[in-house]
Amino acid sequence: MSQALVRHPAPGAADLGAMELTKRFLRAKNPCANGFRWFVRHIEDGASYQQALDTLVQAGRVEDACWLLQQFGPTDAVLTLEHLEADAVVFAGSLQVKGNIEVGSLLRTGHHVRAGGSVRVGQQLLVGGDLWSEGGLRSEGRLQVNGDIRVRWGVQADEAIHCGGELRVGWDIVAGSSLQVQGPASVGQDLLVQQGISCQRGLRVGGLLHSGHSVQAEQGILVGQDIWCGMHLEAGWGIRAGGGISAQGSIKAGESLQAGGEICAGPGYGIYAGLSVPMDTWGSSGHVVAARKPDSLLSGHWTGTEQGSPDLVDMARLG
Repeated sequence: MSQALVRHPAPGAADLGAMELTKRFLRAKNPCANGFRWFVRHIEDGASYQQALDTLVQAGRVEDACWLLQQFGPTDAVLTLEHLEADAVVFAGSLQVKGNIEVGSLLRTGHHVRAGGSVRVGQQLLVGGDLWSEGGLRSEGRLQVNGDIRVRWGVQADEAIHCGGELRVGWDIVAGSSLQVQGPASVGQDLLVQQGISCQRGLRVGGLLHSGHSVQAEQGILVGQDIWCGMHLEAGWGIRAGGGISAQGSIKAGESLQAGGEICAGPGYGIYAGLSVPMDTWGSSGHVVAARKPDSLLSGHWTGTEQGSPDLVDMARLG
């Protein structure tokens, strides 16, 4: 790394990074023969957990360091830096960096990552807790965060993005594979994903939503411009777009469906609104608004092109 590391244990918590590793302790985890032989030759009995991780990374055995972190889990240690520049980092605790983070290959932590600048990783970015960045976020491989992702600028990943909590991004998200979000998702500008999008809560996009495969949200979908997806579009509550809505498969909304342009499903597929509410409430909770009546509308109450109809997606219910 580019500078000395200063570790601060969390208040009132033990610094588990100081845990001592022994050959007997490690053997109980059933390591591979090659990895265990290397450990015995290069890491003395009684070395601290984080010291062992650092030694493995410095020797180029990054996969072994990740295996060790997976076996023994995160610690409460907090590592504070002005900036971080390294070939690879495996840290069992949390990183707090006042400036930018630049890692050539892999960055993996047991807990949180907070950066006062941007974060850029050459291969994989794996965070055990939350990831907060006051700049942008760029991963040239997989991006997996088990907690929240909060990025002031944009996010770009060449492979899949997985967020285990809430996702908040000020600008665009561009993903070379899929996007999975366990919590609510909010994107200030465009959301461009090569494969599918899955959101376990509500999905809000300020600009364009473009997905190469299906888009599914357990709650509502609210998009400022067009929605286009390469297969199915489905929301447990309502779907609303400022522009058109187009899918190569079916379009399904548990409640109402509204578009500023046309609503078009794929050839042979239907458009369904009001799937989660009684038919006699379709006039208020299952209505459909678009530039023209969709040819394949199979459920829901066609309201017409009037924009003065009741709100289709309650903003408070999206999250």
